[in-house]
Amino acid sequence: MDTQSWRDKARYFEFEGHQIAYWTGGNDKAKPLLLVHGFPTCAFDWSQTWQALGANHRLIACDMLGFGLSDKPRNGFAGKGYTIHWQTDLQAALLKRLAIRDFDALVHDYGVSVGQEMLARQQDGFGFEELGQCLFLNGGIFPDQHRPVTMQKIGVSPFGFLLGLLMSRRAFGNSFSAVFGPQTKPSEAELDAFWDFIRHKDGHRITHTLLHYIADRRTHKERWERALRSAEDRVGLINGALDPVSGKHAYDKWRDVVPNARHHLLPDIGHYPQVEAPERVAAKALEWLGG
Repeated sequence: MDTQSWRDKARYFEFEGHQIAYWTGGNDKAKPLLLVHGFPTCAFDWSQTWQALGANHRLIACDMLGFGLSDKPRNGFAGKGYTIHWQTDLQAALLKRLAIRDFDALVHDYGVSVGQEMLARQQDGFGFEELGQCLFLNGGIFPDQHRPVTMQKIGVSPFGFLLGLLMSRRAFGNSFSAVFGPQTKPSEAELDAFWDFIRHKDGHRITHTLLHYIADRRTHKERWERALRSAEDRVGLINGALDPVSGKHAYDKWRDVVPNARHHLLPDIGHYPQVEAPERVAAKALEWLGG
């Protein structure tokens, strides 16, 4: 799906005074599947798997606050910054708006932390009672296995504000391409598309503020890993092995922490499996979801 078609299909709702872009599609009579995107991109990441996943599921996805076509306030939610907890609240609000009850989730990168927070709230009895299966793609599920790229290191440093000032299409393209597999690098046209969504509403200027999720992962490490273990029979990981940030080393950690959970390694793929190998990701996800 091209970027203009994707933009044209966007719908909007208000959350905490901000406009949030979201998409629905697929089979309206099937079980809903919530798709949660990563950093620094947006829900457009799912466009290449949209048709395949939608054949057997009702699809729901949004651009979280600070991403894609959604609002990008400099000070985040209610002037209190960007946190995984607020982004999880946003997902809950979207599900409520659409009157979604039982649902499954497929989450990636930044979204894996949202998925873990959803599972933790479910375990704690504070929401997301109707979440069934939660499938993970590459991301910092385990903080001790996360290997940040240079852009992320700068962003969380005392000089993080410089990241927004220095961010350009060229710098983004170099950093972003580095986390893909060597044979599945994005084309210049694909990089242009990703960059257009990032710079929409000057989003490239707030990149450092979105990186709060790295601290969130450390703070909630034990709670989020406990939630994974409690849902071991309902979670799975599809992992691109060549990802320098959360590749084979993170996959091995998954097998240690949740040994009875499902796992599938893509040996030739990097950090963006749903972009680099959309057919394979969709097929494995549908197999596990039973559709």
